[in-house]
Amino acid sequence: MTTRVHTVVDSPIGELTLVAVGDRLAGLYMEEQRHRPPDERFGTRDETPFAETTSQLKEYFAGQRTEFDLPLHFDGTEFQRAVWTELCRIPFGDTVSYAELAARVGRPSAVRAVGAANGRNPISIVVPCHRVIGSGGSLTGYGGGLPRKQFLLAFEGVPGQLQLG
Repeated sequence: MTTRVHTVVDSPIGELTLVAVGDRLAGLYMEEQRHRPPDERFGTRDETPFAETTSQLKEYFAGQRTEFDLPLHFDGTEFQRAVWTELCRIPFGDTVSYAELAARVGRPSAVRAVGAANGRNPISIVVPCHRVIGSGGSLTGYGGGLPRKQFLLAFEGVPGQLQLG
């Protein structure tokens, strides 16, 4: 089993639990996030590997950073990793639909599977699953809760016509 460590940092959307495997970010979880693993799976508390992650998150929430440059560790299936990798290509302030994301990963008929993989993204914010919306522009599904998704999209300057689904 791979050794994990974690720390907790404050943010405008509440406490964030950061999890690392070695020097790679493996998790960024919000309070009461759907699919959040039990706390005992986060390993011991150790701030050591998180200096750069914490710095980049502070810059992001201060409006000084629009993309993250961190080494990541994805635990998931090949399909999930493909979806999460593609999420990293969605620019700050932009959105894509679940159908568009499915097409981008080469599985245009797998919209539901893409939605499920998106919902299980273990590295919220840094891997911007909040930038995926329903085809009609609705804010459907977000593991951290729709109000947080709405906050993050508004913070990134996404037009305000998006509606809660």
